Amino acid sequence: MFDLIKRYWKTITRPSAYYSLGFLTLGGFVAGVVFWGAFNTALELTNTETFCTGCHEMRDNVYQELQTTIHFTNRSGVRAKCSDCHVPHNWTTKIARKMQASKEVWGKIFGTISTREKFLDKRLELAQHEWARFKANDSLECRNCHDYGSMDFTRQSPRAAEMHSTYLANKEKTCIDCHKGIAHHLPDVAKAKEQ
Repeated sequence: MFDLIKRYWKTITRPSAYYSLGFLTLGGFVAGVVFWGAFNTALELTNTETFCTGCHEMRDNVYQELQTTIHFTNRSGVRAKCSDCHVPHNWTTKIARKMQASKEVWGKIFGTISTREKFLDKRLELAQHEWARFKANDSLECRNCHDYGSMDFTRQSPRAAEMHSTYLANKEKTCIDCHKGIAHHLPDVAKAKEQ
């Protein structure tokens, strides 16, 4: 095995006897484009609802809750999928979020939330992580669809119009401060106050 690795290393480190530098450069460029395309395709496949609900933990818990909310079924027919709220849209933060999500694979392997009871026990902790993430990025994923500048306050309830115009305009609060539980059931927040 070591001899095989040694032989390959010698082959790739010595100058090419058969191919020109231009051919090798072009070949490297083409290989890079193919790799980049494959990488982005795989990345986008992990953003599909089918992928997210592929494990029973998500399909049987949070996805069931999402189906009863306005983000799933509404009069306009616009529907948010998992990645719209849980994966940033710009590339660098998307990659960072995907790396953070690798912990979820670890949890899947070890059955951290493999049953409804385990999920409910971890629900507060999971929600607090998401709320902190939304707070830290000024609810960026919410703002990808809901634009403050496009809000028609005359079509909102008086209370909502007052809150939106007061807190969002002055950047005192962000969406998640008031809209926890908008797409999923709220955890038992009394437990948070006890801790």
